[in-house]
Amino acid sequence: MAEPRMEKPELSPRVTRVFINKMDSYASKSIATLLCERAVGQTEPEGEEERVVRSGARAFHVVGTVSAKCHVDGPYALEEYLQPNKDELLSKLMGCDVVIYNITQHADQLDEALWAVSALHKEMGRFSGPKMFILVSTVMTWACSRPLDPEVPFTDDIFWGRRAHPNFKPHIDLEKRVVKMGKTKRTLFSTYVVASGLQYGMGEEVFHYFFKTSWLGQEQEIPVFGDGTNIVPTIHISDLASVIQNVIEHQPKPYYLLAVDSSNNTLEDIVKEVASVLGPGVIQKRPSEEAFLTKDLSTMEIDSLLVNLRMEGVHLKELFSINWLCETGLVDNIELVVEEYQKARGILPIRLCVLGPPAVGKSTVSRQISEYYKLHHITLKETISETIAQLEDIERDADPSAEDENSAAEAKELLNSLKDSMEQYGGLLDDQLLVKVVKKKLRSNPCRNQGFVLDGFPKTYEQAKELFFAEDLGAEDGAAQMSSYSKTIMPEFVLCLDATDDFLKDRVMLLPERLVQEHNYEQEHFLRRLARYRGYNMEDETVVNFFNELDIVPLCLEITSEDEPDCLLLMQKIIDTVGQPRNYGPASQELEEEERRKAEENMRREAQEKAEEERRETEEAEHRAAHWEEWTKSLEEVRQQQEEVLEAESVPMRSYLMEHVMPTLTQGLMECCTARPQDPVDFLAEFLMKNNPFNY
Repeated sequence: MAEPRMEKPELSPRVTRVFINKMDSYASKSIATLLCERAVGQTEPEGEEERVVRSGARAFHVVGTVSAKCHVDGPYALEEYLQPNKDELLSKLMGCDVVIYNITQHADQLDEALWAVSALHKEMGRFSGPKMFILVSTVMTWACSRPLDPEVPFTDDIFWGRRAHPNFKPHIDLEKRVVKMGKTKRTLFSTYVVASGLQYGMGEEVFHYFFKTSWLGQEQEIPVFGDGTNIVPTIHISDLASVIQNVIEHQPKPYYLLAVDSSNNTLEDIVKEVASVLGPGVIQKRPSEEAFLTKDLSTMEIDSLLVNLRMEGVHLKELFSINWLCETGLVDNIELVVEEYQKARGILPIRLCVLGPPAVGKSTVSRQISEYYKLHHITLKETISETIAQLEDIERDADPSAEDENSAAEAKELLNSLKDSMEQYGGLLDDQLLVKVVKKKLRSNPCRNQGFVLDGFPKTYEQAKELFFAEDLGAEDGAAQMSSYSKTIMPEFVLCLDATDDFLKDRVMLLPERLVQEHNYEQEHFLRRLARYRGYNMEDETVVNFFNELDIVPLCLEITSEDEPDCLLLMQKIIDTVGQPRNYGPASQELEEEERRKAEENMRREAQEKAEEERRETEEAEHRAAHWEEWTKSLEEVRQQQEEVLEAESVPMRSYLMEHVMPTLTQGLMECCTARPQDPVDFLAEFLMKNNPFNY
């Protein structure tokens, strides 16, 4: 009878503590993330037995330093150290099994890396177990190497013959010091140098300038510095992290490894592919010196972009079984890289559709949304005009002997169809051509990159089906109904504006004549359009129903007023629904320029206000002086008039007094002086009473 099989005990995984410098930098963060996310769930051989570990347990505990200026909390680190001193840092390094120093981005880390490996080398006698030091360096230490045959790649087994770029000589000196210290007692302290190709993926670093320039769509041609024929060795950042992981787990015998993918893309190949997927698809070769005038590129990045090296990582193929993400390079995996770039940078497109009756304010709201979110405002009139202009340019510039003769013929045919349709329908297009033109616009790179606001279209259920139908997928795929429609142009948000007919009529009646003519809002025509819209929305299949069937619930907003507070409230509701913008914010230089512009504007406004105040005070002073002079003159005239009146009024009285009173009074005074009475006043009064000339 067979013995029952014993269940093997579930053991905890061996945990490796890993230190990584600058964990919030581009490369170090990706390495830390991959190591933290590595879950051990498989069985591993352990002697004659098999060691079983818990599924989902982490094999690595990652710790490391972070930058003081751009500290970012992340789930990829167990501990983070902010600017530790050397004693603190050495203590942290001694507690780790693996120490990784990445010097591909930060030249200021070379001195710290040399100190770290030297300090650990001196402390080998205090190690509690074997330790590993990995220096993540750059292929720029090969930049001036001369190949015996241009078609034969450099490999890591001839690393001793490499020659560094002049600006990267400190890097190669550090590599040699690291390798030398690892030869003292390798069983206790092993060192490795991983020379990384130019890194891409997960948001980009050295290639970010070309991605951003293409995505923004502000340049008609994307620059390629130099002749563009230089071969640029590259590696996806996740693949570099996989190489580091394999070095830690397998501890290979070679201590110098090239970490490059199998591509041999030129700089022109890379920029052209990025420009085709994200931008205008057109490149322009410019002198390499112009790169140094580009503010978004550092000297280290420019040197790296101009390198010309055909390389092959032989040790990676022979020693490891790497699960490559982008083994064939950036160009072959551009769709994946672009998707990662957009997600990592948070620059995903926002797609909106604004519906509603005529004169409800769709264009006004669409413009406000476009300005706030930096989206492309798509109107039928402008889209048709733009398409016709582009087709006319193609027809005019077409070369009969060129390879694109078929595309020129197709453009001419489409142009004729558009003109014939507009002539037949009074300046409008039939539904089939209209949908074709709008769909082409929505599929353009600018709309795919930033997103769009589709203003007032589609108007019917059938137009919506035709517009958003995915021709390249086919309807038979559809595990879900949405699979039959193009996700790249399908709106995420639908805004349905509405208002009463009376409100709309009153609004049109109050519009200036210029706007009435521009929007074709003459009374009869407007009423027909309004009735047509109401008729479309009374049917069983409406545009709103189309989006509801796809689980895109429209945001319905009732327009009842044109007052500014109500408009602001309406816009706030839209922002609350759509969320924050998903595009590039202003760069630091743009912020500085904006602050400087605002400061200059404030100074200019203050100067204007001061000058205006001084002018106003001067005018007031002049006015007061003129008024005071006039007032003084008036007072003088009044005084003279009063004196003249008094003078005229006093003449009869004075004559009377002189004739009748003064002689008697004078005689009385003389008598008083002669008699010298005890009471002169009584004496004078009695005299006047006796001698009154009017006393009868």
